[in-house]
Amino acid sequence: MTIRTANVTDADQLAALSETLGYPVESEVIRRRLERLLPKPDHVVFVAETKPSLVAGWIHAAEHDILEVGCFCEILGLVVAADRRGEGIGRSLVEQVEHWAAERGLNRVSVRSNVARTESHPFYERSGYVRVKTQHAYRKALDNL
Repeated sequence: MTIRTANVTDADQLAALSETLGYPVESEVIRRRLERLLPKPDHVVFVAETKPSLVAGWIHAAEHDILEVGCFCEILGLVVAADRRGEGIGRSLVEQVEHWAAERGLNRVSVRSNVARTESHPFYERSGYVRVKTQHAYRKALDNL
C-alpha cells in the first residue's frame, strides 16, 4: 500500500468511496473540489493506493485557526472501502495526516464522528483520540437569499 497526495485523476474513485458512506457525489463535482482544494497549503487530501491506480481509501484534513482555540488540524473526511476495512488503511491515512500536521507545527488533530457511525468510534479511540464532547450540528441553506 502506498499513501500519496490525491490528484484530480482520482476523482472517480473518491466519489465512489464517498457514496459508500452515504454521501453520493458526482465524479465531476469531486474533480472540481480537488482542483480547488489541492493548491491550498492549509488543506491536504491523501489516498491509500493498494494497487497501481486502485484507491482503497482517502482522507481530507485542514489546518484551522480559530479565535478561541488557536491553530489545529481537523480531519474533515475519512473513507476506506468496505471490503478493505480492518487492514490498517484507515490507520495509515490518519498517521499520514498526523505527520503532516506535526510538520506544520500543529500540536493537535481533531476529528468529528457522526453518532450514527458507531463503527468509527472505536477506531478513533484505538488510534489515541479521546472524545471531548457531544454536540448538535445545525445547517441552513442560503439558496433563498
